[in-house]
Amino acid sequence: MLKEYLDNEIYSAITKAFSFNDINEVRLRVNENVIVVIKNKKYYLKDDDGSFVKASAQTIENFLLRASGHSLYASNESITQGYLTLPKGIRVGVAGKVVVNDNKIITIKEFQSVNIRIPHFVKNCSLAAYDYLICDNNIKNTLIISPPGCGKTTFIRDLIFQLYQHNISKNVLVADERNEISSTVTGAPQLNIGGFCDIYTNCSKEFAFKCGIRSMCPDVIVTDELDLKKDLPCIVEAINCGVNVVATIHAKDIEQLKVKSGFSEIIQNRYFSRFVVLCSDDGPGTLKNIYNEHLECIYCR
Repeated sequence: MLKEYLDNEIYSAITKAFSFNDINEVRLRVNENVIVVIKNKKYYLKDDDGSFVKASAQTIENFLLRASGHSLYASNESITQGYLTLPKGIRVGVAGKVVVNDNKIITIKEFQSVNIRIPHFVKNCSLAAYDYLICDNNIKNTLIISPPGCGKTTFIRDLIFQLYQHNISKNVLVADERNEISSTVTGAPQLNIGGFCDIYTNCSKEFAFKCGIRSMCPDVIVTDELDLKKDLPCIVEAINCGVNVVATIHAKDIEQLKVKSGFSEIIQNRYFSRFVVLCSDDGPGTLKNIYNEHLECIYCR
């Protein structure tokens, strides 16, 4: 899966000790032990003689050069936002020295670490919530909540697939800003999300929502990682146009979500009628709680 990007020493050590079917993250930090994360448990990578495998600055530079198609310059727009996206929905977080000019981020250089996040299609992980979110073949406006790494994207990917499996023949527009939900390559999703989807990748939510509503006539828009301050107008416009929205947002729980800027407007206007809280107790996408539009818990694990 990552053979063409990682140095041979690291790739070989990973494949001997782990399966990429289980790995959630691989973390490389300059002059530190390589860490493999499986179900929120961290493991130091070791070579054949039991020594810890460390990453160097050159290791990370090599990886990012390959991940960018041997042109960091061509990938700079993505790098300035702190990530790169690889085929199959693999997302690479990037940290290093941020270069700023006139209050604008120009680039990131002198890379200190990368976090390689490997998505998995966890079939049926959304089924426990399905009947709370779908009523009379209609999808309720739903906000999926969890801390990073607990399976929000995994959950919505399976939810889209379940709509197809249950023959809920709604037009689903996927606003896949970082190409993580679908991992679309030359028009074909590499991750199984069913056959009722139209997909915008590598664009802002504002573009996907506005152009999608005008041109693709969606019944529901699915998107990832809302920034309420920036993205709430898109959500409101869609709902006012009669388009349902399923989205995700970073928060530990409903209490933490309440203090986010813009959330009071969501509650006051009841833009969302379902709030789904996830955890990773049984792996990414584990359902913890579901709340209604009044923030009453209607499913409590």
